[in-house]
Amino acid sequence: MADSPTQPARPMRMAARPATRLTARLAVRTATAVLLIGLAAWAGSWLAMRQGLAALEQVAAQRLEVAAARLDAQLSRFDFLPSLLETSPEVMQFFAQPDNAQRGYGVNLYLQSLNAIAGSDNLYLVDRAGIAIAAADFALPGTPYGRDLSYRPYVREALAGGRGHFYGLGVTSARAGYYLSYALPSQGTALGLATVKVDLAGMEQEWRQLPGPVLVVDEHQVAILSSRDDWRWRPLVALSEAARAEAAAARRYGPSSLEPLGWRDRGAGEGQARRVQAAGQRWLASTRQVHQGRWQLILLDDEAAVRASARNWAFSAALAMALLLAAAALLDARRRAIRQHLASRAALQRAHDALERKVAERTAALQAAQDELVHAGKLAVLGQLSAGLVHELNQPLAALQTVSDNADQLIQRNRLDEARDNLARIGRLVARLKRLSSQLRLFASKPAGILGSVELLRLVQELQQQLAPRLQEAGIALSLDGVPATLAVAGDESRMEQVLANLLGNAIDALQGVPGPRRIEVQATVAEGRARVAIRNNGPLIPDTILARMFQPFITTKPAGKGMGLGLMVSAHLVREFGGTLSAHNLVPTGAEFVIDLPLRRADAE
Repeated sequence: MADSPTQPARPMRMAARPATRLTARLAVRTATAVLLIGLAAWAGSWLAMRQGLAALEQVAAQRLEVAAARLDAQLSRFDFLPSLLETSPEVMQFFAQPDNAQRGYGVNLYLQSLNAIAGSDNLYLVDRAGIAIAAADFALPGTPYGRDLSYRPYVREALAGGRGHFYGLGVTSARAGYYLSYALPSQGTALGLATVKVDLAGMEQEWRQLPGPVLVVDEHQVAILSSRDDWRWRPLVALSEAARAEAAAARRYGPSSLEPLGWRDRGAGEGQARRVQAAGQRWLASTRQVHQGRWQLILLDDEAAVRASARNWAFSAALAMALLLAAAALLDARRRAIRQHLASRAALQRAHDALERKVAERTAALQAAQDELVHAGKLAVLGQLSAGLVHELNQPLAALQTVSDNADQLIQRNRLDEARDNLARIGRLVARLKRLSSQLRLFASKPAGILGSVELLRLVQELQQQLAPRLQEAGIALSLDGVPATLAVAGDESRMEQVLANLLGNAIDALQGVPGPRRIEVQATVAEGRARVAIRNNGPLIPDTILARMFQPFITTKPAGKGMGLGLMVSAHLVREFGGTLSAHNLVPTGAEFVIDLPLRRADAE
């Protein structure tokens, strides 16, 4: 009795174990799904970031190439100018007599004119002591004329090595520029220097049209040129004390505070570019050495658009992975359901096999019943076809009336040969009326299933003769050039004649009142054991509302009293009995086409 309270606990523990395993399995699957979605998002972001940076770097490389070429061209444009002064006797003699005021005035004017022709910012002479003894802007405020420039690096470099280069703020003009100096030699020693100053502000103006910032840094990594004014005279990183002292002694950067841009290298891009951070923003930096390696040209492109694209790709990849996992879960559920229903499917298959046997046993009986139903359906529309045959009889009767009237006129005029031809034509029309009158009997009877051979061109030519008065009266040209002479199709000649006569008659009626040339073309082509016979006219288009119901009874485009709308229905039915189809289409820009698709005569098809 003491153990009885503990007995129900065992089933509870046994039921709890599957639930625990199910919970653990669900937790593992959920964690795996989250991990896969996270990996997909990371892969999408990484791939999009790589592709975006590569595309951005490719475009930047092209801009960098152009900007570097333009800057080097501007710097080398005035290389010749300082050395050109060596060829001037007045300049060389002035260095020997610098106190000659009259000669000095002439040299100043010469420098002024030469500077104006060359387009440089300034042109001046410096003696060996570093004093500017002549200048193109000698008469303007801020001129270096008379100033001591010996502390400038380009003066010291030129006196020591023959040439000097320098970029910085002008001491007297407070305008930045590129200084190029050249020592003027005489008997192995330098008499003094010729210096040209080049204004590069135009380059900065051009760079402002580019998508991102552009800057040029000198040997101290200070931005001496920039498309952004607030970046000019700022170093990429903080300058050392020695660099600050040298800059102060040469007065390179004027009163600038030299506040660093906070340049930080964030790693390589996809090619030569670097990913950097400057002024609190992330950029892709493309660099190139210019000015014979003295300076570095840097193009920056904002990474914001690339990062936005990477986020979108990460979201798309995560969504795709989630959908893929959902599809996999659905497939797994379906697989389990299929496995659980294998026994039921086997039973259903056995029942299906038994049903197939019963169906096979009764197929023959059903086929016979179907033939009886088709025949009953034909009898049901016998009344409609009777009215259709009356409509078809109107065409040969009208031709008979025209031919008989012509025969009477020919006899009166004693044109007996032509009258005999008309009488023969009357006989053929009477025979056609006899054939048409037999269509009710033929339609009501079951088809024998044996089709004859119809020579298409001969049949159409006979119809052309019968319809000649109507064609001539309406001014219509009937072309049979597209019908091969040897083409023969499977069918009944009398019924095929009825179909073609109805289609040609409808084409003649459609061309009534059409301006300009009126044409009916009959063309036939053969492909894959079947013949395609097209009857085209250049009359008006068939309205879409009628075209969709063209082969239904009592559908017509003719005026009231001109047609009952049964001819096309009868023709379509006859063509189907031959194993073919009858269809109608509008042509572009105008006209209509009726197409009969029929099997070829058996011998031709083989």
